[in-house]
Order: sequence, then structure tokens, then C-alpha cells
Amino acid sequence: MATLRQMEYLVTVVDTGSFTRAAELLHVTQPALSHQIRALEKSVGGRLLERLPRSVRLTPAGRAVLPHARAALADAGRLHSAARLTAGLDGGGLEIATVFSVSLGILPPVLRTWRRQHPGVQISLREYPHTDQLQAAMAAGQADLAIGPPPTGWDGPMRELGVEEFVLALPADDPAAATGGDTVALASLADRAWVHYAAGHGLADVLDQACAGEGFQPRAAVRVQQTAAAPLLAAAGLGPALLPANVLPPGFDGRVLRPDPPVRRPLIAYTRTRPDPLTTAFADLLGQQACLLPPHVRDLLTDRQSHDK
Repeated sequence: MATLRQMEYLVTVVDTGSFTRAAELLHVTQPALSHQIRALEKSVGGRLLERLPRSVRLTPAGRAVLPHARAALADAGRLHSAARLTAGLDGGGLEIATVFSVSLGILPPVLRTWRRQHPGVQISLREYPHTDQLQAAMAAGQADLAIGPPPTGWDGPMRELGVEEFVLALPADDPAAATGGDTVALASLADRAWVHYAAGHGLADVLDQACAGEGFQPRAAVRVQQTAAAPLLAAAGLGPALLPANVLPPGFDGRVLRPDPPVRRPLIAYTRTRPDPLTTAFADLLGQQACLLPPHVRDLLTDRQSHDK
């Protein structure tokens, strides 16, 4: 059976691209390292590495095994961290993975409260542009807890956080904002150039799918990678922007309208295995404090309705 040490050796060889360098980092002899790699290959039933003149390359079997080796090492590290925390030796650490928009809109107030309650816990935050990348990272054991849209075919523990509402950001003098009410038909914006998102960004899919449901493909005036830039560019007149309500900044000086039909997506927190007490405590706080429609956005929509009456 493969051991954690053998998996550590495999990962180090791959990361360094060299048996010699890996042996130096691991403080073992190169023959001992090679022996352990061969033992691992025998255990899994096939070659994992191919030695090249100046580097090392993974075989197809190696590419299949490597993510599991990384995940096993990550789980072992969290096990030791949890044990130290239980023993009161240190504050431990918590690794959180999420998509860009969640780290911008939902997490800051939750992390602020968490920091006050658990000042000794070190937080590591990994951000991904797309939920598929988030799921892949979580499957590879790169975080304790993932926060985002529901992953596809996930068989680990999941916790519902609520439904995220999307809004449209527009310039204050946009004609669509003068029609009355707090909604605007997406189809009425079919001829507009939009503040769109970069290829591979999860919100690009959300916008494209919402518009496709109304029979058109949004034309991009500009594409952004940073979610926070979308409402600012929309207010500056580059085009409408569709974004989660919770990422709209306080003091936004443009118009905010609800799209018709509504655009929503569920958010969940999920783990690979049964979460430890530290991860559970964070998920509990997240469930209590995650704000999917912030008061300042609700006020903007309410003010709009009052203005139109």
C-alpha cells in the first residue's frame, strides 16, 4: 500500500522536475528516493514517472495519481493541525476556496467576525474565476472548505447558504432607468454593448445564459477579469453590467435595477469529507452571516421605487 512518504516523494519530484533536487529538499539520498518511487509504482501497478535527459515527466498513470497524492498530503497536514488545535498547542489554520465574486461580496464581513472570535486561526484564501476550477481544486484537497455555486456530481458534505440575487448596474441617466419601477426587461437591452466578463470567468456564463434565455447574445463593450470593476464601468457609461447584488459597492452612484426575468443562483459550502470542528465552526458562521442582498443594495432598490411613485 502507498505511504504518505512515498506520495510526498512523488509530489516533490514532480514539483522540482528532478530526482537530484528532490533528494536535496527531502534530505535523503537519491538512491533512497528512487527506491521509494519504484515501491510506489509497484504498489499502484504501473510507472508514474519517465526520466528524461534533463527533466522528469509524468506518465498517464502518474497524471491520474498525482492529484490524489496532493490531496492525501493536504488532508494529513490538516489532520495534524486539527490535533494541535484540540491539544491547545496553537490556533490552527483554515484554508478556504471560493470564486471571485464570493470573496468580494460575501466573505469580508464573515471573515471580520471570525477574526474577532478566533484571532489565533490563520486563514488562507484561494480564489478562482470559475466554479469548475473551484471544484477541481477542492477535489484535489487544496482547501478545507469551498464556497460557491453547487458543484457537479459532488458526493461530499454540502450546506446550503441561500440564493444569490443578480442585479443590473447602469449609469444614473440611463434611459432604461427612466421607465419606472425597479426592474428592466433583459430583452430590452438586447441591442446594447455590455460590460462583460473575461473568457473563463464564471459570471460570463451567467450573463450569456441569462441573455440566451431571452433570445439574444450579449455584445461586449469591454471584458473584465476583476468582478469589482464591472459596476464601476457600468456607472461610467460603458454598458449595463449583470452582477451579484452583494458585490455592488456602498455609495454606488449609478442605477440599480432587477433584471426581468430574475437571475439567481444558489450558493453552498462544501467539503470533501466530514469537516473537522474548526471547519464546521466557520461554516456555521457563514450560514448565519452570509448576506446575499446587502442593506445598501436593498435601499437603492427601495429608493428607486419611492422615486418613481
